[in-house]
Amino acid sequence: MVEDMALLRLLQLTSPALPVGGYSYSEGLETLSQQGQLPDGAALEGWLIHELAYGTVRVEATMVLKVHQAVTQGNPAAIAQWNRYLSALRDTEELRQQNWQMGQSLRQLLLNLESDFGPLLQPLQPCNFAIAFAVAAAHWDVSEKNSVLGYLYSWTTTLVNAGIKLVPLGQTAGQQLQQRLHPKLIETTTWVLSAPDSWWDWTYAEATPASGPETSPQICSWGVSLASMGHEALYSRLFRS
Repeated sequence: MVEDMALLRLLQLTSPALPVGGYSYSEGLETLSQQGQLPDGAALEGWLIHELAYGTVRVEATMVLKVHQAVTQGNPAAIAQWNRYLSALRDTEELRQQNWQMGQSLRQLLLNLESDFGPLLQPLQPCNFAIAFAVAAAHWDVSEKNSVLGYLYSWTTTLVNAGIKLVPLGQTAGQQLQQRLHPKLIETTTWVLSAPDSWWDWTYAEATPASGPETSPQICSWGVSLASMGHEALYSRLFRS
């Protein structure tokens, strides 16, 4: 019964029907489309694969894991710390506002669903989406692995749906793309679960300024940042800026 309920809660969190407004954002894909850099599904697939391999979404997925552990350990200070970390990580105002808006929407929804969320979520203002997602998953007994995998699945689903409108792709082509991404979601989840704690330890990082690949995560998301910065200046937009 517990496992069944956890699965149902995860499906609820990853459902496109979750009223957080994720469908209204393209995370720079609309800019790329208007620049002619997303001519077909293969281009979109390549972009998403590179984001899963090198982009900020890997950090967000790691924060899902860290916050899940903090909830399990009863450490609200760590939850607040990781929330501030994600807010500071955003390169553009648009990306920050997206994550705050979606996070606040999920936060408010969870508070309306169960009063038990109050002590965990009330102090988080503003709240990033990945943080609220992790709090909910941990509280609902979703495993660490499934929480990370579910978050990544939700992210790809949102952007594949954006690509269906922008490229444009047919619904079948979109589902085929989503299915081809499944091994990459598992690969990224495995990376998140095996990342050394030293990568996320500020004291350790400050003590080793010459740290190499063994002591720091390899993240490169400047392409998304540039696309996001250009989005608000587009003449016309389908997606929220």
